[in-house]
Amino acid sequence: MSSDDEDYPDWARRRRRPFDQDPFFGDIDHVFREMEKMMDKELKNFTEKVPKDYVKERKLPDGSTVKEFGPFVYGYSMKIGPDGKPEIQEFGNIKKSLEGLPQVKEEREPLVDVMETNGDVRVVVELPGVEKSDIKLHGTEDSLEISVDTVNYKYGKEVKLPAKVKVKEAKSTYKNGVLEVVIPKMESSKPHDEPINIG
Repeated sequence: MSSDDEDYPDWARRRRRPFDQDPFFGDIDHVFREMEKMMDKELKNFTEKVPKDYVKERKLPDGSTVKEFGPFVYGYSMKIGPDGKPEIQEFGNIKKSLEGLPQVKEEREPLVDVMETNGDVRVVVELPGVEKSDIKLHGTEDSLEISVDTVNYKYGKEVKLPAKVKVKEAKSTYKNGVLEVVIPKMESSKPHDEPINIG
């Protein structure tokens, strides 16, 4: 076994055995080795940056332990905006970082939908698994901040609103994991910064 092989786990060394003797497959095998090294390095970099809350150890029947990571949530929604162009919104706890590696955040961004009518702005937020009392809302005339910080769930999102609104007149409901906030539009541009009670 070459010293190069010592860098790989047993499964990777076993997989390559048939190709070791063939000169044609030797080059391909070298390419696979380099790819595996690169993937191992990227995976190690990713797992080192995972917040502690997302790393758990599980005991196997033979007495050994394995690390489990997660839950990791990533998704996106797409709709056609008022200008006829597609609007894509990402949600979850995984974001791209500047280095290109995914970055896991402790706080998960919920899926949010914002609709504007003639008289109001309606914000619908998916917040499964939490109680109404866990949700904190804070609004300004042009944004809504949603946050939840419990032992099991951490959500956070600042939503830019499409029109100036009357924060003091906001009404909200929470049912079956879905928060709905309806805020009347503002005629004048008097600034307000108020907490919003969930009804």
